[in-house]
Amino acid sequence: MRLKSLMTSMTSKYQYSHYYKYNNPSFVVIFTVITLLCFSHSALSDPRISEVGKYCGTHKAAPGDDNYVHIFTKEMERLQEIVTKHKWGTHSENMSSTTPIYGLAQCFQDLSLIDCLQCFAEIRTKLPRCLPSVSARIYLDGCFLRYDNYSFYTEDTDSLRDAVNCTSQNGAVVGDEAKKLVFAESVGKVVESVVGEAMNEGGGFAVGHDEGVYALAQCWKSVGRKGCGHCLKKAGNEVKGCLPRREGRALNSGCYLRYSTIKFYNQGGENGQDSSRKNGIIAAGLVLAAAVVVLSLSASYVAFTKLSKRKENNFVEIPSSLKKSGLNYKYETLEKATDYFSSSRKIGQGGSGSVFRGTLQNGKDVAVKRLVFNNRQWADEFFNEVNLISGTQHKNLVKLLGCSIEGPESLIVYEYLPNKSLDQFIFEKDKTRILKWNQRFDIILGTAEGLAYLHGGSETRIIHRDIKSSNVLLDENLNPKIADFGLARCFGTDKTHLSTGIAGTLGYMAPEYLIQGQLTDKADVYSFGVLVSEILCGRKNNVFREDSCSLLQTVWKLYQSNKLATAVDPCLGEDFPVSEASRVFQIGLLCTQASPFLRPSMAQVVCMLSNSSLDVPIPKQPPFLNSRLLDQTTPLGFSTESSSPNAFKVGVPSSSFESSSTCSSIRPSRGKEKIMEA
Repeated sequence: MRLKSLMTSMTSKYQYSHYYKYNNPSFVVIFTVITLLCFSHSALSDPRISEVGKYCGTHKAAPGDDNYVHIFTKEMERLQEIVTKHKWGTHSENMSSTTPIYGLAQCFQDLSLIDCLQCFAEIRTKLPRCLPSVSARIYLDGCFLRYDNYSFYTEDTDSLRDAVNCTSQNGAVVGDEAKKLVFAESVGKVVESVVGEAMNEGGGFAVGHDEGVYALAQCWKSVGRKGCGHCLKKAGNEVKGCLPRREGRALNSGCYLRYSTIKFYNQGGENGQDSSRKNGIIAAGLVLAAAVVVLSLSASYVAFTKLSKRKENNFVEIPSSLKKSGLNYKYETLEKATDYFSSSRKIGQGGSGSVFRGTLQNGKDVAVKRLVFNNRQWADEFFNEVNLISGTQHKNLVKLLGCSIEGPESLIVYEYLPNKSLDQFIFEKDKTRILKWNQRFDIILGTAEGLAYLHGGSETRIIHRDIKSSNVLLDENLNPKIADFGLARCFGTDKTHLSTGIAGTLGYMAPEYLIQGQLTDKADVYSFGVLVSEILCGRKNNVFREDSCSLLQTVWKLYQSNKLATAVDPCLGEDFPVSEASRVFQIGLLCTQASPFLRPSMAQVVCMLSNSSLDVPIPKQPPFLNSRLLDQTTPLGFSTESSSPNAFKVGVPSSSFESSSTCSSIRPSRGKEKIMEA
């Protein structure tokens, strides 16, 4: 596999980076320049992404609220859209979830828009680690993000959660009491100055310095002038408790206050001050001179330092199988290609993250899958997806172009397919483009061919586990390509099944897998059968709605009454072959039978779809049926006895439909086993 060569050993790279940092001559030059810059008291553009405080609430989302993570992701993306325009914003999502979500995000006023977006991108990857808590807040030195289950926007202080961070790399002021007293007076003076300015003419923001002490005050714009004043006065009193430490931060519900002996804020923070302008000119001259001297010498160092820093902040260890390759993209490249993951470039949403259209420097469009939740579970799915798909090549499988593993979040890069996903064609209420019959048939056949390849056409047998319309992408010619291999599993030729945790999408999951956790390739066959009915009918298989029949129920009843043609999407009118439609419906029903032994293999499905002269066996009733809604008696081997229309149990005998990878086991139609025609 190509990804068996993705990066050399990270351990050795860390060691080399550490050695290189302190023993390479270029480091001495860079250190000298940085020292000069520090003495000049100038500050370059810096998104300030160091985490200084985080709180995760103790209350969790309701166990039955399966939509909470999706709503959370939607809320974060909406906040990003607002922050991109205004550098701060509030938004709430409370219509589609039993637990509402209110969000607030704000960058500090001295940050440029680019620095703001970088800070927000960093903070967004950290906060989801609090899920499924219904409340959380996180402070970076350049931005703030909070979500909760109530409208907290005007809340300026919180006696239980307001905090002070006195962490300082420079320790405390040493010396006699007189020196400490002078330092304390300087801190008190500059803190009082920025608090007063922010409360009055500063509009909630101020920076300042006094005798080598620098301070920044920032209120959240949602608290108003009165709330800002109340919050900053409290923060000013609290932050003095850090003395004689050289740095202190007050992290309150409505504001942030920081002092330090190092100038940490950006130069644009001191508007209108002559000293700032003079320092800016000095800084620019020094930076320009330094860049000319050390640019070539520092390139390698910067690359290693950045990589090491990110790896230290990323708690997920990279598997050895992914430490070498030429498929690795730089995180910054993909970040810029997607306009910092702008909502205007979002083209899809999945359970593990969002997909964005990116445009590389050479003008090529790509699809970038962003895994928002950067923890062990999602990392395993990421590496699983990259490993599996990198070794498969088929016209009906989405093509992997590369990945990024060195940034704050994991990214996968695919070929860009302009027609997006199948569900946007068949489920949207206002359909702007209707798929014709031959297009639907080709999509069904192509998807079947892709699955047949996964199940036995390559060296590695793969079970996808999440076949559904949103995971079937369409290229410019509407050719289908199976995507999203995050839940896929390898399936050895010597195994009858895999025992694994339940994962997938309800409504598409096979009964034996959902009940017993026994996974075989027949689980994909079942999902494919559901998908066939959805494509032909133009509606979802809503199996958990008690106010209506599921799609499989509807199709089965029409099959029994020999009226399958009436199930075809009304958008097609009468522009479809009745006999062929009935045949495809019947193949779909074969795939959704309760017993996995009754279902055909995907290779057999391809044969039946490709050759109309082959016999299609008579299907048995699919699961997930409510017996009260059916006129026919329940077939042998399947029971629907339950007080709930969504509950089921399966007890099926062995099947006469043997699994085979060839077409020889499917014989030409004879007599009463011909397909049902409307």
